[in-house]
Amino acid sequence: MAEPKLLVVLPTLGTRLDLLAEALDSCVDVAQSVPLTVAVIVPKDASKARQLAKNAGARIIDDPGTGMAVAVNAGLASATSERYYVWVGDDDRLVARGIAALVDELEKDDHAVLAHGQCHYITHSGSVIGTSGAGAWARFLLPWGPNLIPHPGTIVRISALRSIGFFDPALNYALDLDVFLKLRGRGTFVSRPVVSAQFRWHPESLTVAGRHASSVEAMAIKRSHLPTWVRPLSPLWHWPVAWASMIASEMVSARARHLA
Repeated sequence: MAEPKLLVVLPTLGTRLDLLAEALDSCVDVAQSVPLTVAVIVPKDASKARQLAKNAGARIIDDPGTGMAVAVNAGLASATSERYYVWVGDDDRLVARGIAALVDELEKDDHAVLAHGQCHYITHSGSVIGTSGAGAWARFLLPWGPNLIPHPGTIVRISALRSIGFFDPALNYALDLDVFLKLRGRGTFVSRPVVSAQFRWHPESLTVAGRHASSVEAMAIKRSHLPTWVRPLSPLWHWPVAWASMIASEMVSARARHLA
C-alpha cells in the first residue's frame, strides 16, 4: 500500500451526523485515486461522530475546544508521510476527480505551494446553487478584493504551511485568507478549471452580525499585507468590496431558500 500523500483535515462538533457521513464518504471516494489520511478533529463526548470516523478509517484527534484554527492545526500536527493538506467541513464534500487533478499539479511543480479549482455551492439536499471559480485572478485579488480561493478543496503543501506557522489561533473568520496571503511569498499558486469541492450553503447561518465581523477581520488582514503607504487608503476599496460580497451572499442565500 502506498504511503499517504494527502492529509484531509475534517473538524466536527458531531452534531450533523448525516452530513458528516457524506463528507467522510467523499473522502473515501478520493482515496481511490490519491493515497490519503483523514484526520477528524472531534470532541471526546461526540461518541456517534467518533464511531462514524472510525468506520471510515479516519485518524481521530480530540478537539482542543479553543476554536477552528486550533482544531485545524491539531490535524496538521498529526501529519507523517503526507505532503499536502486539504480542508473539508463536516457538511461539505470533496470531489475525487478535482482533488486528484490538483494534487497532480503540485506533484509536477515544486515551486507551487497551493493548487485551487472550482467549488460548487450546494443546498442541504445537494442541489447546486452556483459555482465559485475565479481562476488565476484570485491570487492577485487577495490583498485588494474578495477572497475567491475556496478553502474546501484547495490543496496546500504542508511544508509551506509549516513555514508560516500554520493557522493563526487569534482569527475567527478569515483564517484561510490570512494563510493564503502569507503563502503568496512562499511560492506560486496553481489554478485549474476543475470542481474539487462542494460547499454546503446554509442561508440561515449567514447573520448580519456574523457577516460584519467577518468583513472587519478580513479587511484588517488584507490591510496588514499592503505596502505601508497604501494602508491609510484601503477603506476606499475594502468597504465597497465588503458591501458587494454581502450582496452576493444574499443572492446565493435567496437562491438556496428558493431551491429548498
